[in-house]
Amino acid sequence: MTRFEFNTLVVQHAESLRGYALHFTRDDEDANDLVQDTMLKAVTYHGKFKEGTNLKGWLYTIMKNTFINNYRRFVKTSGLVSQSDEISSAHLAYSAATNAGENKFVMEDIKEAMASLSDDYYVPFSMYFEGYKYHEISEHLEIPIGTVKTRIHVARRTMKKALHAYKYERS
Repeated sequence: MTRFEFNTLVVQHAESLRGYALHFTRDDEDANDLVQDTMLKAVTYHGKFKEGTNLKGWLYTIMKNTFINNYRRFVKTSGLVSQSDEISSAHLAYSAATNAGENKFVMEDIKEAMASLSDDYYVPFSMYFEGYKYHEISEHLEIPIGTVKTRIHVARRTMKKALHAYKYERS
């Protein structure tokens, strides 16, 4: 297939590419840019296309990968710290909302609630929380598996009561 024939086939898929681009971008201008980038890459790398295979599928793959790469680039650059003297209110709200200070207080409350458990409940609960299976805890503590399950259950219930202020209300 000549380069001209290939380019003609690529241009014939422009409308279906545009529809696919809208699926990703949900914006007309961004979709047009994505189609243009896809067609440019297809024409540039026409030598990598294997004649007799699905051209439309190849173009869709180029588009999907282009969109993903552009999105990753956008996320990476938008996550950089602003060097300007003025910080917008949107950035201030984001900063306040993602402040780790609240998380510190939550963790302190969790540690305090765990510390209030007696060793009979704290040890099996913390071992279970660390990933040990019931039978492993039972063997390590040399107590029946039913006792392990009961102590973990009681520890959970006690922790829930101690942390009731963090109860999640479903709408």
